[in-house]
Amino acid sequence: CMNYVFPASYAWGNFSVLAVGIWAIVQRDSLDAIMMFLTSLLLTVLTDIIHISVFYPPNNYLTDVKRFSIGMAIFSLLLKPVSCYLVYRMYRERGGE
Repeated sequence: CMNYVFPASYAWGNFSVLAVGIWAIVQRDSLDAIMMFLTSLLLTVLTDIIHISVFYPPNNYLTDVKRFSIGMAIFSLLLKPVSCYLVYRMYRERGGE
């Protein structure tokens, strides 16, 4: 989100998942909140792949800040499956099937 490499939908999607995640952590007894968080995390994995593949700039337009922004987006994408696994474990601990 630093250098406007991706459209606003990238930021809105990831920040809304962050808000749902905070809600899921605060509501410790709610299965719906954790399930919404897990579903939205899985959905953002798909949308992040689409954003990175469609909006990756050509090499002659890459600055250092754009490289850093895209690198952090790829790093975030690589960490999301780990987050999904941890959220799924939280879901199981709360009594989900």
